[in-house]
Amino acid sequence: MFRSLKVLTLVLPISVMVACQAHVGQDTDKSSAVSGSLVVYSGRQEKLVQPIIDQFAAASGIDVQVKYGKTAEIAATLLEEGDNTPADIFWAQDPGGLGAVSQADMLADLPDALLNKVSSPFRSPDGMWVGISGRARTIVYNTDTINPDQIPQDMWGFTAPDWKGRIGWAPTNASFQVMITAMRNVWGDRRTSEWLEGIMDNDPSVYPKNTPIVAAAASGEIDVGFVNHYYLYRFIAAEGETFAARNHFLTGGGPGSLVMVSGVSRLAISKNQEEALKFIEFLLSPVAQQYFASTTYEYPMVDGVKVHSELAPLSELNTVEIDLADLADLQGTIDLLMEVGALE
Repeated sequence: MFRSLKVLTLVLPISVMVACQAHVGQDTDKSSAVSGSLVVYSGRQEKLVQPIIDQFAAASGIDVQVKYGKTAEIAATLLEEGDNTPADIFWAQDPGGLGAVSQADMLADLPDALLNKVSSPFRSPDGMWVGISGRARTIVYNTDTINPDQIPQDMWGFTAPDWKGRIGWAPTNASFQVMITAMRNVWGDRRTSEWLEGIMDNDPSVYPKNTPIVAAAASGEIDVGFVNHYYLYRFIAAEGETFAARNHFLTGGGPGSLVMVSGVSRLAISKNQEEALKFIEFLLSPVAQQYFASTTYEYPMVDGVKVHSELAPLSELNTVEIDLADLADLQGTIDLLMEVGALE
């Protein structure tokens, strides 16, 4: 189902709306800035990205329709539709879906002027997609029961027996599965299986997604959990600084220090290439990047954007060195999770 846009004029201040209009309209003549249409296939959640899409539509005059779904499902739909897809833009939660569609030769390369706005680790090596915002894997912990000095330096430490009954994880969660894909890429399937079995031996509490893991850590239901970084800051914004959980970024690097990016590409078959490029340019503008940093608490992909006061800069994280394009084999990860019994 497509969602036709309804402009939300209160999402951002008027001054930001003016900035949006100025940015979208720059380097274009008046007629091109206020016409056209665009179909976006989004693997990102509607509540996270619809406000900034609305701002683009209002500022540009471009009629935008959005199809929402999980990234893997959207990728499968695009592969099934092939040259008959109405999509102009594919906005994926992670590079895995983008890689699958790129391998089918359905994406058009992006201009260097857009690609070069983002550091090379966070864009396609062949120029087919560009990162828009980042999510770091982290350990959320209960501040009443855990001192950060007690947290292992890397993911292997959590297989130790003294963590039995104290861990929360979400094997069905897409971001968790991307982390496991990174493990397979760095460690190989055998060692990744050993890690999964080690965690399962410690009787982890199983949750459907990140949000309840963070809530469980704060309530003392668990001591630590494997999550994306930004969920914590939503809780702090809603409940205040006394919220009894914080994030810890692993100092030892490895797959547990993965930084994932949501990425955007344009479809080669699209008849709205100019509008598609305007959309991607807008998502990389200071206005949109500040939205992600301030509203969704994600890492911006361009320089000069303020982030949450408790969020360590990307440059200070000991992130794993991995080509994000190598995270496409999600099916292999699901097969492995089922093989060890982490998924049924």
